[in-house]
Amino acid sequence: MHGVREDEPHGEPEYDDAAIRFLEALWGEGYLSPGGPEEVDRILAGVSLMGRTVLDVGCGSGGITLDLVERHGASHATGFDVEAPVVIAARRRAWERGLSQRVEFVQAEPGRLPFRNESFDVVFSKDALLHVPDKDALFADLWRVLKPGGLLAASDWLIGHDGEPSGDMKAYVAAEGLSFSMASPARYRAAMEKAGFVDVYTVDRNAWYRDVARAELDRLKGPLYAKVAAAVGEPYVDKNIRTWEAMQKVLDSGEHRPTHLRGRKPG
Repeated sequence: MHGVREDEPHGEPEYDDAAIRFLEALWGEGYLSPGGPEEVDRILAGVSLMGRTVLDVGCGSGGITLDLVERHGASHATGFDVEAPVVIAARRRAWERGLSQRVEFVQAEPGRLPFRNESFDVVFSKDALLHVPDKDALFADLWRVLKPGGLLAASDWLIGHDGEPSGDMKAYVAAEGLSFSMASPARYRAAMEKAGFVDVYTVDRNAWYRDVARAELDRLKGPLYAKVAAAVGEPYVDKNIRTWEAMQKVLDSGEHRPTHLRGRKPG
């Protein structure tokens, strides 16, 4: 749930130090979205990053970006995010792990990506694109920075339709308090194809996260509560328990649809 927002002038960060501490306690060091390294592996199933350059859009606090080099063999990875606190944390983590020569982190205001045309072999993103309202402009920009023959491999939090969100969905988004601009798998595919991507497909991950989120909620209410409360305070944890309860409703109904995305730039 980390961000690459371009919906409004950038003010206070949505992912501050407390949010980083909370989400990493839940999802693992350097991870601000669910599933850990195993879910990254699934997003990249069948894709070799060996010797390739990768852009991680919405990199959060950098755990995935570093994994793209350490575990997946990318020759160089660039993490991008609009949030300064997470980029600072990511740079510190890269230095601590001795990867500053192979990994860089770039922070910039929301909008057009600050990279030249045809800069990367692969664009990766995990659960960050939902913060960008204009899906056509988003995928056109991702297509722009890919080299011919390059690949987009991503996951994101989608909604099952493009109509009016249900009351439960509105309550969940309000509970998150983040700039969500969710759209359907069909809308994503259309935006990707309009940008020029071919071999576009999506993989629904609702059933997986429906069960994972329920386990996360049980951990927050039980064994994790004291540890996380010590880091961020009980009111912060209590608020997020209410958010997870609201999210569980829209996962169970099928309206909230985490989804994998894949597309290729011809060349």
